[in-house]
Amino acid sequence: MRKRKRICPASWRNRIWLLVLAALLPLCLFFPPRLAARKGMDETGGARIVVLNYHKIENMHHSLAVLPEDFDRQMKYLHDNGFHVITPAELHAALTEGAELPENPVVITFDDGYHDNYKNAYPILKKYGFRATIFVVTSYLDQAVPGYMTWAQAAEMEASGLIDIESHTVTHGSMVELSDEQLRYELAESKRDIEQRLGKTVEFIAYPTGTYNLPIASLVTAAGYKGAFTLKYGNVDRTSNLYALERVPIFHTANTYRSFLERLQYVPVFEQLGWNKS
Repeated sequence: MRKRKRICPASWRNRIWLLVLAALLPLCLFFPPRLAARKGMDETGGARIVVLNYHKIENMHHSLAVLPEDFDRQMKYLHDNGFHVITPAELHAALTEGAELPENPVVITFDDGYHDNYKNAYPILKKYGFRATIFVVTSYLDQAVPGYMTWAQAAEMEASGLIDIESHTVTHGSMVELSDEQLRYELAESKRDIEQRLGKTVEFIAYPTGTYNLPIASLVTAAGYKGAFTLKYGNVDRTSNLYALERVPIFHTANTYRSFLERLQYVPVFEQLGWNKS
C-alpha cells in the first residue's frame, strides 16, 4: 500500500489564505472604497503605517515611472477614502513616543530627486494638500546629472511646507560596497549639504538600492539620523526597526491603478504569508 504524503499544516494555511485572497480580490477591486476605512491598528504592532515609495512621475514606459494621470488617480483615492498623510517625523513620534496617529496613516516618499517630482508630482500633491518626502542624491542636483531637480526647486518645495527634502546619500552608491570612511562621508556630507542649502535639519535617510546591514545602521545612527527607510515590502509598526523601515513600492505596470490598490489593501495579508521580505 502506498503511503499518503503528509502535508504540513502551515502549507494548508497558506493554501487557504490564497483561496480567500483569490475569492476576495475581484470584489475588493470592484468596490475599493468599502475596504479603505480600516483603523491602521493591529493587536501586536499597534499603529500600522503604509509608507508608499515612488521614483519617477513621468509619461514614459518604465517600471519606475508612474504616469502623472495614474499618480493623480492614486492620490485621489487616498483623499476620497479616509487616508491621512503623515510625515516621517510624525511616524517616528508614534513609534518612539506613542504619539497618536489619525486613522489610515500613510507616508508618501520619493527616491532620488528627479525633476519630474517637481514638475509633475508636486502640483498633484498640492492639489490634494498632501505632504511628501523626497530623498535626494545631493551630487545629482543642479543639473550635475540630467533629469534631476535643482536646489532652487528643492528649496521652493521645502518652503511650501508640503515637501520634506531628506538624504539619499551623495552619490547613490550601494552602501554595502563602501568602506566605513566612504560611508561616513556619504552620510555626513549629504546631510550637511541639504541642511546648509535649505536651512533645515535632516533627520531621515533612504538607503540607495535598499541595501544595508547592522554596521551601516550603526553609522547612520552615529551620523545623527533618527531613522532610515529600506525597500523591504511591508507596513511599519512598533515592531519595526527604526533604521530599517519598510515601504510599499509603487511601479508602472500593465494596470498601475489596480496594482496600487492591491498593494495598498493586501500588505497585511502578504505579511501573514511571509511575502513581505521578498
